[in-house]
Amino acid sequence: MFKTLIVILLSAVLVNNYVLRQFLGICPFLGVSKKLNQAVGMGVAVTFVMLLATAVTWPIQNFVLNNLNLGYLQTIVFILVIASLVQFVEIFLKKFIPALHKSLGVYLPLITTNCAVLGVTINNIKDGFNFLESMVSALGCGLGFMLAMVLFSGVRSRIDESDIPEHFKGLPATLIAASFVSLAFFGFEGIVENLFK
Repeated sequence: MFKTLIVILLSAVLVNNYVLRQFLGICPFLGVSKKLNQAVGMGVAVTFVMLLATAVTWPIQNFVLNNLNLGYLQTIVFILVIASLVQFVEIFLKKFIPALHKSLGVYLPLITTNCAVLGVTINNIKDGFNFLESMVSALGCGLGFMLAMVLFSGVRSRIDESDIPEHFKGLPATLIAASFVSLAFFGFEGIVENLFK
């Protein structure tokens, strides 16, 4: 059981990274990765929301929607749950960590529409994970999101310091750099499987 949880965690962080491999959550990835403190703050907030959303949506799916044959309402119910949780996180940050709340700005409410959060909750159900496996998967996905944000923050700081052609400045250079970071993560494919054979 412990081995399975480690594989799920490492796979979510490195192999099936939601941002760099599945291209979910690109909006905050590109928007909040300019500064390291903002990238870490967004990563922590998204990880927290992923864990909370999984802890709430898994029982709703398995004990309510499945029992009432309402599985077709999964996406709508999950979006409502995630939106409520993001509002909770925003209120919490505004009250207890106002500097982080101010630095995240408009991107904090965008967690509501962050498809990575919805993707985690739906994929955990689709993959047939039990509650503990779902929580480990959500933690891994959140840590993978944060890892991608922090790595890309470093890459973007190097881009800003570099002398690049005028036509590539701004979004083109950012997208090219994101593709290289994404390609680097393809190197992790097979590593997790080979570690635990």
